[in-house]
Amino acid sequence: MKIIIRADHVHIEGYVNAVERLSKPITERLGTFRERVMAGTFKKALKKAQDVRILLNHNEDRDLGGIKDGNLKLEEDSIGLRAEADIFDKDVIKDAKAGNLVGWSFGFFPIESRDTSEDGMPIKELHEIDLREVSLLNKRHTPAYDGTLVAVRDNDEKMIIGETMLAEAVDIREETENQDETINEALAEIREKSSDEKAQDEKPEKKTEVSSEYFAGYKTMIAEMKA
Repeated sequence: MKIIIRADHVHIEGYVNAVERLSKPITERLGTFRERVMAGTFKKALKKAQDVRILLNHNEDRDLGGIKDGNLKLEEDSIGLRAEADIFDKDVIKDAKAGNLVGWSFGFFPIESRDTSEDGMPIKELHEIDLREVSLLNKRHTPAYDGTLVAVRDNDEKMIIGETMLAEAVDIREETENQDETINEALAEIREKSSDEKAQDEKPEKKTEVSSEYFAGYKTMIAEMKA
């Protein structure tokens, strides 16, 4: 999570959820399973959403703005759901200065999901959702689970709250960048070595040059020996 503290607000950027990654085990009345938000799910949700609110700790009484208010931008990229927000709430500013903001979360209603399994564990793949809100979390909020995606279900409204720790998404990006850098360095080394070997192969063979004066003296010496 990137936090920039301004005079009257804080600018916050980060990933709300990393797609294609399994949640921690979720236990319901029907059993235990893991969940995964599929790539493109957030993109479809944002395309049809009239608005997405930003809350503090999923508290509807702590509405911090939203897309319609112009202080929240959401998009899905190759990593997941990325958020960018300007928050003017004094408590959030105070939490930001104290280092108490710990991550993001999101609330949604599932529309389309597919059941599968991996290593004997039931998996619920989310392909379409109704995204209602994203929340900033501070240290006063204790996530039900930690990890890429965790969920707490409201049995009355069947609403899902997914939690994500931003460090994991950042680690993905940093790991990818480090891998790219390592690959580029290796390629550069190979190119340099290949260039040196080519230059060595193309280097002309060194020949001994004999001056005409030395050659004339050599002929004279041969003639004297014959005489």
